[in-house]
Amino acid sequence: MSTRKPEKDPKPLDFEGAMHDLEQIVERLEQGDLALEESLAAFERGVLLTRTCQVALKEAELKVEILMKKAVDAAPEPFEPDAG
Repeated sequence: MSTRKPEKDPKPLDFEGAMHDLEQIVERLEQGDLALEESLAAFERGVLLTRTCQVALKEAELKVEILMKKAVDAAPEPFEPDAG
């Protein structure tokens, strides 16, 4: 049995942080030496991180789409993602 504690719940502040945490979780799960409870907690955290990454990518995609539709000489506007 492993002596590691389950993953903590604080969300990363950015996409890169979420990806880094997700990669670490995948490595730990692939090693196969976690207890069942630890594996489930790591998997749950991985699902949350995946959703965080998906939202960040969708927001980036929408921003690029908005920018591509703008005229070349248009003034920049701040991007505010939906809170939902």
